[in-house]
This record gives sequence, C-alpha cells and structure tokens, in this order.
Amino acid sequence: MSAQTGNQINLLPEANFEDTTTGRILSWILSTFRIIVIVTEIIVMIAFLSRFWLDAQNTDLNDDIERSVAVLNSSKNFEKEFEYIQKKLEIFSELTKNQGIYTDALHQLVSYLPPDLYLTTVTFKGSSLLIEGSTSNEISIQQLIVNLSSAEIFSEVSLNELATNPKDANLFDFKLATSFLEKEEI
Repeated sequence: MSAQTGNQINLLPEANFEDTTTGRILSWILSTFRIIVIVTEIIVMIAFLSRFWLDAQNTDLNDDIERSVAVLNSSKNFEKEFEYIQKKLEIFSELTKNQGIYTDALHQLVSYLPPDLYLTTVTFKGSSLLIEGSTSNEISIQQLIVNLSSAEIFSEVSLNELATNPKDANLFDFKLATSFLEKEEI
C-alpha cells in the first residue's frame, strides 16, 4: 500500500482573488468577523473579571448591613428606655404644671373640714377633686359642701354618694366631687 497524501481543500483561490470584488468582500467579512470575535472575547473577559469585583462589593455591603443591624439592635433597648423615661417626664410635667392649684386645693380643703369629719381618700383627676370620707353627723357633710362652695377655687360641689358605714352603723360614708375654677375665672 502506498502512503496516502493528505489532500487539502482551499476554497479561496490563491492568485489575484483579493483583487476581485467578491474577494474583497469576502476578505472584509472575514476580517470583520475576527474583530467581532475579539471584541466579544474582550467583553466576556471584562464581565468575568468584574464578577470578582462585584462579589467583593456584595460581601462588603452584606457586612455593612450586618453591622448596621447589630447597631440598631443594640440601641433598641436604649430607645425603649428613653421612650419610657420620656413618658414618665410627660406625666411628671403634667402633674407639676397643676401643682399650685392642687396645693391650694388641699389647704382650702383642710381649713374647711369640720372637726368630726375624717377624709379617707382625696383624688385629683384632671380639673376635678374627688373626696371620700366618714363622719358621725350629716350636718358635717352639709357644712363641708357649703364651705367648699364658698371657696374661691372650687365650683360645682356635689354629693355623689352617702351611705351608712358597713363596719360601724354610727358613721356615714360619703363621696364628694368638685371642679376647679378655670384660671381666668379666679
């Protein structure tokens, strides 16, 4: 057997083919496609290499988010305590705002108490005063109502409840309610 020689097929003629119109077009197409392939490979390489940069950015952002969440969680207890103290301060400032009128009301109330009348509860509720007490004489309750009505800081004194004390039948339990006069009225 004889050795086979490799036959090569060349579709492009070698002689003066580039001088023809078809040759120039074919040469241009081949060179253009080479450039397109090279540019595409460059774009793919840039995308591949930028992946590392984007992954590093993503990791950094995730770390920043975790740190921020940790800071927010650590300050959450402080914020709750701060809001709690703020509410307490609002209540305190509301109470101290009317402290003068409450002090005057207590002084007036004590000065107008009949000797046989005992108070069990004095409650300040906004612009009103609730008084609970006991006495052995109904006239003492009436005297307290008249005295409070004549005071310059009270208005609308009313007897809300009058009952016999369940522990001692000789005592009367009572509940009075009165409102403070507005500052413009005083």
